[in-house]
Amino acid sequence: MNTTRPLIAAENLARRYTSQTVFERVNLQVQRGEFVAIVGDSGVGKSTLLNCLAALDTWDEGRVVFDGSDLGPLDDSARALWRRAHVGFVFQAFHVLPHLSVAQNVALPLLLLKRPDAARVRQMLAAVGLEGLGERLPQQLSGGQLQRVAIARALVHRPPLLLADEPTGNLDPDTAARTMDLLIAQTREHQAALVLVTHSRAAATRADRALRLTTAGMQVLAPTAG
Repeated sequence: MNTTRPLIAAENLARRYTSQTVFERVNLQVQRGEFVAIVGDSGVGKSTLLNCLAALDTWDEGRVVFDGSDLGPLDDSARALWRRAHVGFVFQAFHVLPHLSVAQNVALPLLLLKRPDAARVRQMLAAVGLEGLGERLPQQLSGGQLQRVAIARALVHRPPLLLADEPTGNLDPDTAARTMDLLIAQTREHQAALVLVTHSRAAATRADRALRLTTAGMQVLAPTAG
């Protein structure tokens, strides 16, 4: 493992839909153990950029490189296997499976990796404030609780790359702060790389770096006191 090169990098990345440019000339490097927040106007492509970093979406120019390996040449099956082993993704729309219990949803990454660990699932549920709710179905939870299920699922297999799309958007301020504590602790403890898209100033100011995505590329935001 090379600890000097970035874990994840976008190199001159561009995404277009027909004649419309979503973004272009995006360059981003995130090291192990680093937390980078990305802000920007609605519709500028922040979620699309996360999807590109996860190789869930395609890009029109440039490269996405994970630990020195170009993800572009991988086919869909290889990308899915790569995500399974290396990525924890907190989706804005949760994407929990309605026919599985809370505990089963959280355990899914471990089961796909053939590493079942009921104790780890219980630990993650407790960490996000859902202790004792493992047997409930998703439709029995609030939006904020579903967001926490999604966060626990993203963290349960200790992935080296964490991608989070508005992870505190459905949470009250206290729960949001605890959620950020958990994401940052996972990043530091396991030397993961965390890329977080957010509209929350409170979340962005906790990052090691905050960047603004525009159609023309990425801008570095000056540190904000407090």
